Amino acid sequence: MQEDRRPDGVPETDTIKDLLEIMHEHDLDALKVKVGEKIFELVRREGGIAMMPAGAMPPGGTASAAGAAAAAPGTPQASASAKKVTAPLVGVFYRSASPDTEPFVKVGDRVEPGQVLCILEAMKLFNEINSDYAGVVARIIPENGELVSLGQEMFWIEP
Repeated sequence: MQEDRRPDGVPETDTIKDLLEIMHEHDLDALKVKVGEKIFELVRREGGIAMMPAGAMPPGGTASAAGAAAAAPGTPQASASAKKVTAPLVGVFYRSASPDTEPFVKVGDRVEPGQVLCILEAMKLFNEINSDYAGVVARIIPENGELVSLGQEMFWIEP
């Protein structure tokens, strides 16, 4: 049986090995990455890591991430009307295009749909994350340079 290859000719097993290395290096519980037209989703289970078909995880990421949604005492709460922007992939969160430029948005800024909110760096690719909502940025949760997980809240936008 012939091994599947990416469009650049690299065997998919190499892609999976690279993703596993990233998971171990950053001690991640889950990783979902789109490479070309394929989606690779790896989830750590007791005793090892399993690959899951795309869409098999509960909405919002891992079961532990869903359980963490209950706020601890003293943790800021989003209003019922707040729209939450979550990480569509695992990556390093950057508020600006480079260290010497202004952030894309700040708390209190008005944003429109399609406006760039931040950049997530994953596998040396810089992915612009755009707002799906119009409103005012109420909270920016990750710190600049912080690794964010799939489904992690990044912004609260008040209509």
